[in-house]
Amino acid sequence: MHWPSEVRRDAETLWRFHRLKHALRPVDVAVGLGSHDDGVPVHVAELYRRGLFPSVVFTGANSPTTVDRFPHGEAVGFREIALEHGVPRAAIRVETTATTTVENIRFTRDLLAGDGVTPRSVLLVSRPYQQRRAHAVATRVWPGVTVRCSAARQDLDSYVAHIGDADRVVTMLVGDTQRLELQARSGEIAPQEIPGDVRAAYSRLVATGYTGRLLRPR
Repeated sequence: MHWPSEVRRDAETLWRFHRLKHALRPVDVAVGLGSHDDGVPVHVAELYRRGLFPSVVFTGANSPTTVDRFPHGEAVGFREIALEHGVPRAAIRVETTATTTVENIRFTRDLLAGDGVTPRSVLLVSRPYQQRRAHAVATRVWPGVTVRCSAARQDLDSYVAHIGDADRVVTMLVGDTQRLELQARSGEIAPQEIPGDVRAAYSRLVATGYTGRLLRPR
């Protein structure tokens, strides 16, 4: 992995900001958020084997970055990986239509409600740098539920090695940072406190050209 030291430094700043360090405790249900990262269902399986939850919902349709990897959808692809890692089929539900994090949470909530399941506690399992935004979305969309987050315990360099594409990871980090601001502005999540060093790192990475995941402000 070769990338300019200043890009590595700014990416590390965003990486540390977006990761949460929630203590793991037993919950009523886990939610595996769909993405290109096949480490998510592997981590779900590890936590399931530890007895932290009795069932999991994998949620996600497709996006341009995942359709080749998971042609039947992210949730279905994640289910297959979880099955390979020992999670029984009876413990897995899939939600196959969500295309955003807000939809991931909302559609999962509705799926469970339709099955008569009203959890009091939920564990969101996601890409490492999706944790802060996923938590902010869930606490707004799913009030009254205790929400915790977890992701594979990787540092930035090992995560990039796993994904195999440093530019993709940096671009996604930049995109998630922008979404925190935009979703707070739209009311989808509560306003987020973004430290000055994070804002500065984000601005430098945007100026460098890591703009592939930026949204046009509405």
